Amino acid sequence: MWKGGRVIVVVPAWEEAPRIGRVLVSIPEWVDAIVVVDDASRDGTSDAVRAVGDARVELVRHDRNRGVGAAIATGYRLALATASATDGARDAVVVMAGDGQMDPRDLPALVDPVVEGVADYVKGDRFQSREHRAPMPVARFVGGRLFSVATSVAIGRRISDSQCGYTAISRAACAKLDLDGLWPRYGYPNDLLSQLALRRYRVAEVPVRAVYADEVSRLKASHLPLIAGIIVRAWVRRLRVS
Repeated sequence: MWKGGRVIVVVPAWEEAPRIGRVLVSIPEWVDAIVVVDDASRDGTSDAVRAVGDARVELVRHDRNRGVGAAIATGYRLALATASATDGARDAVVVMAGDGQMDPRDLPALVDPVVEGVADYVKGDRFQSREHRAPMPVARFVGGRLFSVATSVAIGRRISDSQCGYTAISRAACAKLDLDGLWPRYGYPNDLLSQLALRRYRVAEVPVRAVYADEVSRLKASHLPLIAGIIVRAWVRRLRVS
């Protein structure tokens, strides 16, 4: 429980056996529940999750690889199905990747606007300070900035770091998302922002640290046109309803 709200962390994971354990043990005790979605890993990720022995963890495994967006949608559904100790109005569902790139010290800043009722969705922003973005590879910084500008134009909202997956959403806003229609792979953050903007939900951004260690980047050049296409689709959606 955090400031009267129940906090559930969703951890999408694919081939993260060397890293998932340290991610789970780093999650603060005040987090009420953890949902790990193993997206059909072949490296023993699920075994590594079980080895942690945290009673808060619920593990679900996809029978085939569906993509990070689909894993998050599965996690959201399970989070919504969990009972709330309150009326749920202050509950927050956080996404924290299984690769260790998201610093648990930033969790309070992400959750606060949701549990305090001042935002429906909070995104981590790795670009707000030089200190936070210093470890980020130059190519990732430039690409993230370009996609953020394009996403801002497409959805009609200024977004500083559209690609950051470290987020928190209110239970109420999560329940209104079209999870079946969410883009299942890379590009899901842009699609999710489009859904939120069309529903006029309040989106906030807070500074988070960029952590790079032994994780394996799975973003490829071939993904870039797909993400660009999702951004164009978001722009078309907005034009249709405006």
